Amino acid sequence: SSSGAKFPVKWCPPEVFNYSRFSSKSDVWSFGVLMWEVFTEGRMPFEKNTNYEVVTMVTRGHRLHQPKLASKYVYEVMLRCWQEKPEGRPSFEDLLRTIDELVECEETLGR
Repeated sequence: SSSGAKFPVKWCPPEVFNYSRFSSKSDVWSFGVLMWEVFTEGRMPFEKNTNYEVVTMVTRGHRLHQPKLASKYVYEVMLRCWQEKPEGRPSFEDLLRTIDELVECEETLGR
């Protein structure tokens, strides 16, 4: 908008771009991006892309790459958060359970 309002495009799922639909499932998508930020030690998601490019990429199925610090199991959680259809994403309750299990798993901890 011309008012200069900030909108977190790089943290938004396709349904927000296409239909302006926000829900707990769009929050799950954003949480997946937050996880990505943590495992990249604070890098900006889609740092080399404009907001317009990000909208195009995400709506065409592009997802952020696996961070070096994230195990394949952690990255699988991120990918579940980034399912195209909101109903395909986990609930926060499911995420909590999954993350608790990952923390307990020695393989995830690199041991």
